[in-house]
Amino acid sequence: MGSPTLTATVFVVTSQIGGAAHVRCSELPELRSPVLICAFEGWNDAGDASSTAVGHVLDRWGAEKFASIDPEEFYDFTSLRPTVEIVDGFDRALHWPENSFHAARLEDAPFDAVLLLGVEPQMRWRTFCDQVLETARAVGAEMVVTMGALLADVPHTRPVQVIGTAYDEATAQRLGLEPSNYEGPTGILGVLHAQARDAGFTVASLWGAVPAYIPGATSPKAALALVEKLTTLLDVNVYTTDLEIATVAYERQISELVAEDEDTAEFVHELEERFDEEAEFLSSDSLVDEVEQFLRDQRNN
Repeated sequence: MGSPTLTATVFVVTSQIGGAAHVRCSELPELRSPVLICAFEGWNDAGDASSTAVGHVLDRWGAEKFASIDPEEFYDFTSLRPTVEIVDGFDRALHWPENSFHAARLEDAPFDAVLLLGVEPQMRWRTFCDQVLETARAVGAEMVVTMGALLADVPHTRPVQVIGTAYDEATAQRLGLEPSNYEGPTGILGVLHAQARDAGFTVASLWGAVPAYIPGATSPKAALALVEKLTTLLDVNVYTTDLEIATVAYERQISELVAEDEDTAEFVHELEERFDEEAEFLSSDSLVDEVEQFLRDQRNN
């Protein structure tokens, strides 16, 4: 299951959002203390897991798009180029990198949700995060949940490990998460997390581990694990049968590919043994270490 197609939609601006000068809004939805849930395609989206997870939740909750961030100030279009599509055999549509906000009304929860799905910006990250948080304020959000995925030495045949972290100890204890002591380079998720915390939002971050030996394969299994962790964190329900079916197919296909290469098969077997024999192999602490090492490794990228 690949990540959702992110294509631009032209909005007629009918409302202005506070200090979010770069947000194009059709009409602000009326929501009940919504939680803002964010995922971005890019290096913090290994196996397309986090973008697939948020895209899945967006679809299952019937979320409706109400705003997007104008990409002009935040991307180098010579490295991330817009695309052209032929529509109805004649008309040409131009699609830009998009970060869009979708509102979902949750019948089984005392709050609603806003889902932000997009592509990690290349420039002006502080300004970009300001746009996100001003939009969150405008709809009454008080909590932000960021979702990411990393490559790690984990076997595809075992349960996906998902770690939930918070930057302050009080939030970590209240939500049952791990406090983060990470120091080093970060991506847009880290910047958004820090700015949201400084702005007074309650902030949590969820990271899923994807096998490093299949970096190019979309992982519905990791996406499923992220969705399940999110629903546990928020105490809400999401239909996941299609992700479960995709996970079975994913495991079978990856196992077939692994079996074709003796060295890879031996490596995966070693990971499985390590997973099974060492109870602490992927404890919360060790997965936090994996996340932190992954972030540090980006210094040379």
